[in-house]
Amino acid sequence: QVQLVESGGGVVQAGGSLRLSCSGSGRTFVSAAMGWFRQAPGREREFVSASSWSGAYYADSVKGRFAVSRDNAKNTVYLQMNSLNPEDTAIYYCAAMRIYYDGRSYRKYEDYDYWGQGTQVTVSS
Repeated sequence: QVQLVESGGGVVQAGGSLRLSCSGSGRTFVSAAMGWFRQAPGREREFVSASSWSGAYYADSVKGRFAVSRDNAKNTVYLQMNSLNPEDTAIYYCAAMRIYYDGRSYRKYEDYDYWGQGTQVTVSS
C-alpha cells in the first residue's frame, strides 16, 4: 500500500515562493517517477513536473520558475515554486508511477498509479 501526503500549500502574493512537500509511505520510492500535477477550477488536471531516474521534467509554463527534488532517505519529494503568478493558482497533487515502460509518459496523469489528496495554492495579484 502506498500513501502520499502533500503539504506546504497556502496563499502567497504574486512574485512570491512556496515549497510543496510530498511524503510517502509504503513502496513509494520503488516508483519509477514522482510527479506533480495541478488542477484549477473548471480546468483539466495538468502536468507540472516530474522526477525520475532519467532526470527532471517540467511543463513549459513553469520551466525556470519551479524545481523538483527528491530526498529518498526521507521518502519525500519537493516542489520549489518561485516567481508565482495568479495563473499558478490550483490544487497541487503529487503522484507516483510504479513502473515505467514504453508507451507511458511522465507527463500524463493517466499513467500514474498513486495520488495524494492535494494541497491548495492560491496566488493573489
